[in-house]
Amino acid sequence: MAYLFPPQPMPAQMPAPMLHARHTPVHRTARCAVGLWLFVAAMTALWVSGGRAAERPLRLLAFGDSLVHGYGLPAGATFPEQLQAALRQRGFMVDVINGGNSGDTTAAARARLAWTASPRPDAAVVELGANDGLRGLDPATTYDNLDAILRELAAQGIPVLLAGMLAPRNLGAEYAAEFDAVFPRLGARHGVALYPFFLDGVALNPDLNQADGIHPNEAGVAVIVERILPSVLRLLEDVHKGAQNGAARVPGSAAHG
Repeated sequence: MAYLFPPQPMPAQMPAPMLHARHTPVHRTARCAVGLWLFVAAMTALWVSGGRAAERPLRLLAFGDSLVHGYGLPAGATFPEQLQAALRQRGFMVDVINGGNSGDTTAAARARLAWTASPRPDAAVVELGANDGLRGLDPATTYDNLDAILRELAAQGIPVLLAGMLAPRNLGAEYAAEFDAVFPRLGARHGVALYPFFLDGVALNPDLNQADGIHPNEAGVAVIVERILPSVLRLLEDVHKGAQNGAARVPGSAAHG
């Protein structure tokens, strides 16, 4: 064990004890030795805990609906799990938190944001809107809900990657145009990074979707992760650059800059 101060050598011969043992030099020396040991132990514990805190995995919240939650997928195959594995393979110590809830509209997600984002994550990927589109909800309402979500995350200082969604084309060209424009408008308004379409390369491909034709299968999620990964890496670099006094680190990020 390394000492902050070198231990003092014990005298070769102890003086004779006094009448009361609690006042003997032997006991005073013992008390001093115990006190010094406790001090060293406390300082060592603080140093170790501080180092661990500085090197803790970064917390990335994946906030979304069933596409994040992993509807119909086995353990290990969900978007958060596959994204975390891909990041760690590249040297980024990141815990991707599954903040998805199957069936959520933007309104439902807005209502649960406060407790889903607690404790505070270091960054967030927001993937919402698919259920709004499937139900033909007013795009203005979708916009308002996502706007509120992004404002809340910004108020907490949480950098965001916004994943866009496209409306089903059977709802008509006018609806699709209005719905699709929601995400670029929000990205521009809030100054957040935009990944234009979360299901890019996967939507309408039967080989990459489950039997319902809506939810990606494990291979489909792998394609999503592969395509969105560069945007996520840029998000993490932004977190790293914005960190102050080592409060948030992205281990291995220097090798990717």
